[in-house]
Formats: sequence, C-alpha cells, structure tokens
Amino acid sequence: MSLHEVAWRVHDKALHWGWARRQVRPGESFEGAARRVGPGFVGVLPAGTAQAIPAPVSRALVEAADQLVQGRGEILGVMRSDLAAPDWFADPVTGRRAPHDRYAFHIDHRSTTETGNVKQLWELSRLQHVTVLAGAHFVTGDDTYAEAAAAQLESWWRENPFLSGVHWTSGIEVGLRLITWVWARRLLEGWPGAAALFEDNPVAVAQVSWHQRYLGSLRSRGSSANNHVIAEAAGQLVASCAFPWFSESPRWRGRAAALLEDELERNTFPSGLNREQASDYHGFVADLGLLGATEAAASGHPLSGRCVATLTTMVDAAASVLDETGRAPRQGDSDEGRAVVLDPPGADRWETLLATGAALFGPQRWWPPCPSGVTSTLVGALVGNRPLAAPGAGVGRRPALRVSHFADAGLTILRTGAGVEPEIWCRCDGGPHGYLSIAGHAHADALSIEVRHGGVDILADPGTYCYHGEPMWRHYFRSTLGHNTVELARQDQSQSGGPFLWTRHAHGVDAEVIPGPGAELESWSAEHHGYEALDPSAVHRRRVDLDHRAKRIEVTDRITTEGSHPLRMAWHLGPAVQADLDGRVARLRWPTPDGERGALLLLAEDLVWEAHRGQSDPVMGWYSASFGIKEPTTTLLGVGRCGPGTRDLHTSLAFDLVPPGA
Repeated sequence: MSLHEVAWRVHDKALHWGWARRQVRPGESFEGAARRVGPGFVGVLPAGTAQAIPAPVSRALVEAADQLVQGRGEILGVMRSDLAAPDWFADPVTGRRAPHDRYAFHIDHRSTTETGNVKQLWELSRLQHVTVLAGAHFVTGDDTYAEAAAAQLESWWRENPFLSGVHWTSGIEVGLRLITWVWARRLLEGWPGAAALFEDNPVAVAQVSWHQRYLGSLRSRGSSANNHVIAEAAGQLVASCAFPWFSESPRWRGRAAALLEDELERNTFPSGLNREQASDYHGFVADLGLLGATEAAASGHPLSGRCVATLTTMVDAAASVLDETGRAPRQGDSDEGRAVVLDPPGADRWETLLATGAALFGPQRWWPPCPSGVTSTLVGALVGNRPLAAPGAGVGRRPALRVSHFADAGLTILRTGAGVEPEIWCRCDGGPHGYLSIAGHAHADALSIEVRHGGVDILADPGTYCYHGEPMWRHYFRSTLGHNTVELARQDQSQSGGPFLWTRHAHGVDAEVIPGPGAELESWSAEHHGYEALDPSAVHRRRVDLDHRAKRIEVTDRITTEGSHPLRMAWHLGPAVQADLDGRVARLRWPTPDGERGALLLLAEDLVWEAHRGQSDPVMGWYSASFGIKEPTTTLLGVGRCGPGTRDLHTSLAFDLVPPGA
C-alpha cells in the first residue's frame, strides 16, 4: 500500500469519526434535511417507447412483477416469499438480523455474527426488484405495480436514514441505489403519483441528497479502485444528471463524469477486457459505463469521444469471447451483479449488453445475434437512437473480425470454425493475476483452461459460490486446485491474504499463439512463475493445441525444478458430464437435445488418478452455476511428484466418439 493510499485511508477514517454526529437515527424526522432548488426530473422517455419493447419481453417482465407483488422472487440463489414488504435487515441464510440503528461505520459488515450474510442484505437493498415493478407499470399502465414500487421505496427510505445501519457501509451500494431510483422514476413517469413520490417528497429528496453527499466525500481509492469506484462514479453521474436538484449538482456531475472516464480507462486493457481478470465484472463495468454515458448524453452533457471509444472496445471484446450459445468465460469471481435491472430477471446479461451497445453505437457484422430487450429499447430511446459519438470523435477503428487473442489480458479463445459443429471452444489463461495490489476478484488460476462443446461445460471453471462467511468454500472456489491447472507443493500459485486479498501474484506470460483463427490447427502456450517462492523454485509451462479436423485438444504441461515437489493436476468436469474412469482413461458422456455426446479424455501418465464428487472434507468436486448455488460435479485428480529436472505431462481430449442418438 502506497503512502498516498495510507493518507487517503487515514483521511476517510477521520471522516467516519467526524460524521458520527451527522447520523440520523430511525424514527427521527428528516423531512427538512435537504431542499430541492433545481428542476424536477430530467430525462423522460419519448412517447411510444413502451410499445417499442418486443411483446414477449414485456409479457415476461409483467409476469416477474406479478410474482413480486405476491412477495415471491429469488435473491442470490435464495427463493424469497417476503418481498412484498421485506425486512431490509434480515438475512434468510443465517437467520440473523443486522443492526439497523447503529452508526454505519461502527458495524463490521464482514462479520457474519454481526450482520449475517451481508451480500443477501445488500442485494435486496439495491432495490433492483423495484425497477421490475416500475417497468411493469410502464408497459401496462396498471397502477398496481406503481403503488407496489412506491411502497417499497418509501419503506426503504424511512428505515434507512443517513448513516444508520449496514446499508451505508459500502459506497458501491450507495451508487447502485441511485441508478435504480433514477430508472424507477423514469418508468413511473406516467403514474400520477410519480412527482409526489420523488421530487416533491422531502424524504426522497433527503435520501438523494445524502447518497450524493456520501459519494462526493467518500470513494474507493488506491488498491480498492476497481469496479466499486466505477459504480460510485456512475451512480453519482446518473443521479446528478437526472436529479439536478441541488446547488452542488453541477459540481457533482462534472467530478463524477471525470472520475468515471478516468477509471474506465484505468480498469480496462487497451484490448477492451477488464483488468480484474473476472469475466462477469467485465460485463458489470461495461453496463455501468453505458448507463453513465447514456444519462450524460440525454442530459446534454455527453462524455468524451475517448470514453465512448473505451466503452465500444469493451462491448466488442465481450462479443469476441462468447461461445456459440452466447455464454462468456467463467474466469474469476462472479456474483451476477447488475448495474440496473430493466429486463425480466433471468434475462441473459451478455445478450442485454450487446443489444445495449448496438443501440448506442451499432453492432459489428461478426457479433452474435443480440435481439432488442427492455434495456436496449429504453437507452436507445433516451439518446434518440443516435450513436453516442460520431465516427472520428475518438472512437477509433473497430475490429472487422472477431478477436481471439487478447495479449495484454493474457486471454486466448481457441475455437473450431465454420463447418465443425458443435463448436469446440477453449479459453486459455496466460495473463496477469488480477487488478491492483489486492487483485480482489482474481482466482489462483494461471494457465487454466475451460473447454465447452456446443456450449456445454466439459472441462469447467467451477465458479465462485460465495464471498463472505464460508471461508472453506471461498478458498476452494478460487484456489489453484479448484481450476484446470497444476498445483505444486500443496500450495496455491498465488498467496491469499483474505477473501478479497492476494499478497503474492502469479502472473502468466503468453508465449505464443499460432497460427491464428481459421486454421485447422491452433496452438497457445504460456508460463507462470508463481512457484518461484518454493525451495527450490519451479516454473510451469503449458501448451494447448486444438486440431479442428480431428476435434481434439492436446495439453502439454512442463514442470521445471531443481528439486522435487508434490504435484496435483485437476480436471473439473461440467455438471452435465458423466465420467467412467479406468486408470488414466476417462470416457465422458453428456446429454444434448440431439442425443448423447461423448469424448475420450486420456490423462497424464505416471500420476495416480481418482474421481471425486461432492466432497466436503476436503472440499472437492463442486460447480457453482450462479452465486449462492453449488452442486456436485466430478473432478478427476491426478497425484504424483515432479523433478528434479523437467517433467512433461500430456493430456488429450477427443470429441464426438459417441455419435448423436447412439
């Protein structure tokens, strides 16, 4: 941590101490806490926008809203039946209730004893289910949905006054709530009570003021300036554009726009991928940037052409890495975070991202299909279906073909081309460990691969599952052994200092990618030096070859060391894959709509191979499809030793050994 960052943190701690006297406790009146001096709401959608939303999407949105009116919905893998009038502080996972009246900065939100599972609390209090209710009113005109949305907002505003309770402990939550409130107000425009709920409501005005003052004084900086600071900047920008209610609004808007532009560039590789080395956070940051740019343009204060160029590159990069079914890599952490929820819950986040990008600056011919949804229709209407920046205004040249190798991010996609169906898709990881010194959302996954066949996980990245409160599971899902790579000396390649902290990073180094997309044989190779700290040190090199004609992937791992170390190699199968292991030969089968498919996995010799499934002591053989959910799967684990000298380990995966319907 730099001296500058230490100074920032000391400054923020001093603010926390000084702000204690500004706390407003539940039950205290705060109707005169802030006064609106500017106009009402800015950014009303044009007439006819609701009718432009595709009918099936509108119906799905209304169906989701009907469930919410009845109190039913899912929050991070937990089915809830209390959402009609939720307790904003009750955690359904642990049964604990977080403090609601204590000073926010005296609450340890990382302690499950004190707050329960804070992710459950924060996710609900992002109030993104409210935009689903407001959206249902927007497309139907039925006041039932508007009244339900208003009741939720009024409840949260009253029960969470300034700096009281756990919902004021994190700036990212503050920023995301502001975005939600802006879009809820926009979608409720046709409801007669909209102005009375928002700009003419002293309680709402006070909350918007408090949220913006918080972000104007406290923000994530230094080693924490990742997606959190982008959410904080986007939230302040969106709110100051749409709710220009205060004398400070122009200053907040200008500072937030500058911060968002700067941090988007800092957080993004020149190739367009996010530096956190976590695919889902790439989508989250891109969403935030697009929403900020949309709001700025709609209010007459557009972001720079250079920033729009960064956003365009980010969306093009996302389009490049998807498999043939539209699924992104599962690299690094994922909690399915959304900048705002306008489409029906469960809508594909990547399809939504591409459709939004297409509405704002146009798609490329090679993009996968991205049909319009609620989000893309609304943002397109808000900016008048015009590109955010004209060609030549810093946008730059976009790729004419899909990109397969992102050298700066160390991510390479090997995939079969036209004529080979189903697609064989292989993600190779040879890049930096993560972003900034803490690399909070990275996994110890250097040189790991992820293989799909027709979009089905064959060699799978197990995912994330949890962040807080379950250290054993948090460690497994981000460990070296939890990924398709090689572990030495029973140690992770990178050293963990906590659930969101890496104290030593294993950076992969791309060596070569040949000969490129479209060839019958593609190869990728890289190495990492995360085991230099061993005594004696060791270097791991990996080469992956994809033979299009033979439909085969060959993996060669080379371990070089002057000593001898225990070695474990793991291959994690997708949850749909069944394995019959006989020595070093694994016969794989999985169902598809066209019948059963199969593959032969020939494992490295001179290792002792065993299959593990759904074990908890030690943890082994698990897959997390989404945050908060885990299911058993099969892990093939090979155990042996390496060194002294150089040892090569060969693995082969050949597809289509069982024809469809056999």
